[in-house]
Amino acid sequence: MGKQTAAVLLAAFLLVSCSNSGENSKDTAKETNIQPTAAATEVATTPAATDNTGSDSSPSPQPSPSEAVPAVSPSPEAGVNPDTSSGTTEEIPLLYHMNKNYDLIPNAEGTPKKVVLLTFDDGPKEADVINPLMDILDKHKAKAIFFVNGYRVKEHPELLKLIHDRGGIMGNHSWDHIVLKDESYTTVKKQLVDVQNIVKEITGDVPHFFRPPHGAGGDVGKKVAAESGMLYMTWSVGSLDWEMKENEPGKTEKLVKNITDQLHSGSNILMHELPWTVEGLDTLLSTLEGKGYSFIDPRSIELKMR
Repeated sequence: MGKQTAAVLLAAFLLVSCSNSGENSKDTAKETNIQPTAAATEVATTPAATDNTGSDSSPSPQPSPSEAVPAVSPSPEAGVNPDTSSGTTEEIPLLYHMNKNYDLIPNAEGTPKKVVLLTFDDGPKEADVINPLMDILDKHKAKAIFFVNGYRVKEHPELLKLIHDRGGIMGNHSWDHIVLKDESYTTVKKQLVDVQNIVKEITGDVPHFFRPPHGAGGDVGKKVAAESGMLYMTWSVGSLDWEMKENEPGKTEKLVKNITDQLHSGSNILMHELPWTVEGLDTLLSTLEGKGYSFIDPRSIELKMR
């Protein structure tokens, strides 16, 4: 073999050796630097969040503490009423319960006893009655339950929304304002549930209180109210405003006298959405305050009688 041929063979051998060494270095780098960790593998294989339509979406960023959204409805176990009719997330402590005479009783020592519950039945009727009524309640920093009939709500849903938006607490007074005590379970159930549904549809809230028309719900009315999560009540003080006539003189004085003659701590006062009731309401509330009474926020009442 000549010297020239030997030199060519040696050069070829060196080239092959360098090539193999480079491939081995790449494989080593692949194993030590590019292979993902177990944690990285888990993240990579987690599917993207999916919304209700089934389309993929990226996970929403978590809000900072200052942006955190508060809970909408406080838990009943927290000792507060879950009612949200005020449009806020304010928690209302449960300060009172109702006894079998439909009076309001303090839950603890130190809670004011000299209080009354204001209620208005048979609405919603007219904006010209509702607005001044709400103005007077606002003036006295008072809340009231408005026991509404379903057929009236269906005719004028805007009036129900007006009451709700102005801070009125919704109550269920049945759909047709019929005597329920002699009706079947099925009939009573429909009378109450239909009101719950339409109030929920219009306001976003459901009533937590039920008053049977004419105060006559019977055992079946009590049963259905409990099944619907409502506190059943009639009243303990009647204003007798429904017996008054439009042109009757001295209606304000009669309204005040009818109530104050029966007045006692925890009174559950029945009134109606009537023009003459509104006319006498400011005088009535001022009279009650003058006697040392304050007004219960219905949201502070337990939803179970005891």
